[in-house]
Amino acid sequence: MSSSLRARPSAKWWALFVISLTQLVVVLDGTIVNIALPQAQIALNMDDHLRQWVVTAYALAFGALLLLGGRIADYWGRKRTFMVGMIGFGLASLYAGVAGTGGELILGRGLQGVFAAMLAPAALALLTTLFPSGTERNTAFAVFGTVAGAGAAVGLVLGGFLTEFFDWRWCLLVNLFFVAIGLIGGALFLAESKAAGDNRYDIWGALLVTAGLGALVYGFSIAESGWGDPLTIGFLAAGILLLALFVRVQTKVANPLLPLRVVTNRVRGGAFLIQAVAGTVMIGATVYLTFHLQIVLGQSALQAGLASLPLPLGTMVLAPLATKMLGRIGPRPMLITGPLVVAAGLFYLSFITADGEYFVQVAPALLVMGLGMSFVFIPLQNVALTGVAPHDAGVASAVTNSAMQIGGSIGLSVFTAVYAVAVGGSAGGVSPEALADGYGATFVAAAIGMLIASGIAIVMVRGRKEDLLPQGSVASSAEPVAGR
Repeated sequence: MSSSLRARPSAKWWALFVISLTQLVVVLDGTIVNIALPQAQIALNMDDHLRQWVVTAYALAFGALLLLGGRIADYWGRKRTFMVGMIGFGLASLYAGVAGTGGELILGRGLQGVFAAMLAPAALALLTTLFPSGTERNTAFAVFGTVAGAGAAVGLVLGGFLTEFFDWRWCLLVNLFFVAIGLIGGALFLAESKAAGDNRYDIWGALLVTAGLGALVYGFSIAESGWGDPLTIGFLAAGILLLALFVRVQTKVANPLLPLRVVTNRVRGGAFLIQAVAGTVMIGATVYLTFHLQIVLGQSALQAGLASLPLPLGTMVLAPLATKMLGRIGPRPMLITGPLVVAAGLFYLSFITADGEYFVQVAPALLVMGLGMSFVFIPLQNVALTGVAPHDAGVASAVTNSAMQIGGSIGLSVFTAVYAVAVGGSAGGVSPEALADGYGATFVAAAIGMLIASGIAIVMVRGRKEDLLPQGSVASSAEPVAGR
């Protein structure tokens, strides 16, 4: 950390605001366009197949390039990568917001994903080095975790508001406001740091993991057409094969893109798996929530966005208590209990009916889910990066974000398959009662996933509280760079 930041302790809390704002933008951009898609489809004359790529292009580029983005942040400089990512994300948002065709919109969304893959790991790595240990770290990660947990739901609310009162394009152009704050705040409050030692890039590893993750995400994204479709099987098989080859390469090269020690540590590996499962709920399940609110209950875009508010509100209300409990009882009990609470909310939500009242069937379930998520996301970010060497801070941060995105993509595909079975095929001509049953089935599947997440915490997140939370300075061997 630079001497200027040490001389101004308040500066790092402003830096936390900037970093958390970045995480909000990255997460909410995965969902903010969902509610606006019907209007965008009409305005740009897109068919249904092309429409899905507005969502998929972002997740595909983001998920496939995160590991490379993490290493760029480590080697090139975390603040520098953050600033370039911010500028690129803003330009991509502007391009997508003024798109005249469906192809231009999809290209813009893909470019957003490319720069988000630089931005997200750089931001989390900066947070890790800025708050290396102790109570301040717990507080900082609690704020960051709350933002990460609520970001998807915030995207739905903001998307509904902008679509209802302005235009669907503002769901993309609103990013320019966040980018301006991020650039000014980054220039004022972020200090440069980079990994010390050997900074040579693992080119083969970068190519293999990018292609592998890209094939895997694409395979799951087209699985809606059928899990037995040769194209789906081919891409999923290619993704698994490329990722297996990537792992082998990582054991052979001197300076790997993803040092396997980052993911083979039992506790961190468990945290990454829990993050992936949480992604299935926050990204995948919320899609079917919006379908129920708009298609079955007949809510407008704004109403549907506001109706999802109990989820992030529940997370924010319990966040202060969860932060205090993290320091007292440690992350393990929270990561076991939190998913169980979320699962209870999802099971309650699965009993929705076509003629049910929102405040009886939906709002209580979302509030319970939000309360449970505060016990998941607040300790999760901390545990996932505990014990990571400064040289690997960026790539470990990338794995955390990648787990969320890949989990969301896989979850959405699984939920789509469950939904199709529940309604007996295409949604066309299906009664509201059958639709509600189909959506309810997806929430049961999501609840089962959260039960599995609790089991992962029981088996893998083990150790004393002192072992699971950093006691020393994580950044002690980092190489700060003078100046800002």
